[in-house]
Amino acid sequence: MARRVAERSDLLPLLAEVFREHGYEGASLALIAKATGLGKGSLYHFFPGGKAEMARAVLVEIDGWFEANVFAPLRGAEDPAGAVAAMFGTVSDYFRSGRRVCLVGALSLSDARDLFAGALRDYFARWVEALAQALARAGHARDAAGPLAEEIVGGIQGAVVLARALDRPEAFERILASLRARSLALPRSA
Repeated sequence: MARRVAERSDLLPLLAEVFREHGYEGASLALIAKATGLGKGSLYHFFPGGKAEMARAVLVEIDGWFEANVFAPLRGAEDPAGAVAAMFGTVSDYFRSGRRVCLVGALSLSDARDLFAGALRDYFARWVEALAQALARAGHARDAAGPLAEEIVGGIQGAVVLARALDRPEAFERILASLRARSLALPRSA
């Protein structure tokens, strides 16, 4: 029996999981049709641009989630140290303690990178910038906050890869705890 889909947005979580599981290149229309319960004609009705439009829509959805739940709280927090600490819990929940692939990271490493380069670059740049601003407001030196933010975002991405490769979610949580401690440790005054 065909799945009933009322809106294009209903398909985005299903599409995201297909892209996470199979990568962009491996996500054939047959696999997408099977996962969504829709025929190819219905898929093209919702996404006339085909698989590339599907992936772009998923990236917009992910970006919107991160903007609302990670980037904006980092930028606007009255308690920037609290916002940085909260980011680690939010990220852990989102990546399911390292059990969920970061689709943005996976696309960044794939042959499809050039198709989505602007969106991928913008996502990571905004995360690093929002985190760097929060770290600086929390007391880190401005010239050190940017590099620390890059290390933290890179460390989170690496932790996802390592935890999945080793099938050890506890490694993800341990790395996040270490990064969180580094983010909250302010340099001592000379």
